[in-house]
Amino acid sequence: MWKALAIFAAFYLFIVTIAYFGQHWITYLPDAKRVPPVAAGLRDVEERTLATPDGSRVIYWYAAAKPGNPTLVYFHGNGSALANRAPRIALYQSAGWGVAMMTYRGYGGSTGSPSEAANIADAKQLYATLLRDGASERDLFLYGESLGTGVATAVAVDHNPAGLILEAPYTTLPDAGAARFWFVPVRWILREKYDTVAIIGRVKAPILILHGERDSVIPIALGRRIASAAQAPTHFIEFPDGGHNDLYLPPNHAFEHVREFLAQVTTSR
Repeated sequence: MWKALAIFAAFYLFIVTIAYFGQHWITYLPDAKRVPPVAAGLRDVEERTLATPDGSRVIYWYAAAKPGNPTLVYFHGNGSALANRAPRIALYQSAGWGVAMMTYRGYGGSTGSPSEAANIADAKQLYATLLRDGASERDLFLYGESLGTGVATAVAVDHNPAGLILEAPYTTLPDAGAARFWFVPVRWILREKYDTVAIIGRVKAPILILHGERDSVIPIALGRRIASAAQAPTHFIEFPDGGHNDLYLPPNHAFEHVREFLAQVTTSR
């Protein structure tokens, strides 16, 4: 019995060691391939580049809004890419909305390596660039999806956007990791935090939260905690049949809730 326990302990220690030293490759799942917007089937979308202070070059796609319409400043998830979010961009364009969708370092042709600090700094630089180029905060809505919810919230804290949309948010990255990898002491070993629950109360803009009850990646309980911690007016939409990546698909129709939220915020000003 002692021999079996020793073998189990050694195996478990091996798993924890792999998780600790491989956490960066577990947290970030980049597709490094650079795909131009036209190759993804998009029209009237430009590929632009942020030159960061530390020398990296971060790609984002930009589509101008039709007059009088808002722009979504969008941050995708850890396994997404600009190209596989092309259908969403086309959907937003069909509604007349503008889009500025940033990829992360190491993703989609961007140079450098992703990290919490770099992703948030690049997101803030993108937001500042949009303002410098003439955008009004009254027309900018921050949109975060999965990992990107922590990025979008961090930008919203430092600025005054028209609204904040969070799709499948988490309280902290360690909380999300612990829910999925319960057999590993994730909270002890994960260095990247994305502590959204600690800052969501400082967001002053109206908030829309979208979360699927069947989400097996980020449990809806974490989204509910974010909604409870928010101090700004918050709409929390639960999708009984929704998973992690299907909220825009029937029978969920998240897009209609986004459309309604943008219309409500815009007309209430």
